[in-house]
Amino acid sequence: MSDTDQGPETISVLLVDDHQMFAQSLARLLGDEPDIEVLGIVSEAADAVANVAKHAPRVVLVDYQMPGRDGVAIAGDIKAAHPDTMVVMLTGSADDRILLAAIEVGCSGFLTKDRAADEVASAVRAAAAGEALVSPALLARLLPRLNRNYHEIGSDLTDREREILGLLARGWANPVIAKHLHLSVNTIRNYVQSILTKLGAHSKLEAVATGVRERIIDYPVDD
Repeated sequence: MSDTDQGPETISVLLVDDHQMFAQSLARLLGDEPDIEVLGIVSEAADAVANVAKHAPRVVLVDYQMPGRDGVAIAGDIKAAHPDTMVVMLTGSADDRILLAAIEVGCSGFLTKDRAADEVASAVRAAAAGEALVSPALLARLLPRLNRNYHEIGSDLTDREREILGLLARGWANPVIAKHLHLSVNTIRNYVQSILTKLGAHSKLEAVATGVRERIIDYPVDD
């Protein structure tokens, strides 16, 4: 692939973390990746939204334990002001309460700090592509606990789109869904994009969370 082809694929990232050594370490790791550009490190919660507006990153990594405001509140502010920006929560542990709150405000998922060094680049790429950074098993545990309020969102989803949304809720990737439904991966990708558009979602995880919250789909889904 030529440099011209690679250019548009560059993923811009902003780090929101007051632990400078940790943040700088992640920035160096990401900076070594040819398809990722680190735009900067924000150490103050109050500056997060302004810096997202200034730098327009595709992905923001937000530490949960920020002074003044926690990462969920910061992520919620970012998503409210810039819904197309993908936010990944950095946590010290996989606490269900934190992860559920992160899903509720529109995060693409989470990355625990003990795995960050090994997985941060792949997590950024997945978030940029709209993928859910939550394992199917964890998704199954968290989704039934989402707040559920019906607002008639998604009433224009087709039967096929509802079916695919249900399969996304199982944590299935596009190729798995394509094989199951005997359709091409491109067709599934188009269906997923239509689902996101109709639900006003910006990632698969946000679409699934909206689907469960608004009672468009039930969870768990029986095989």
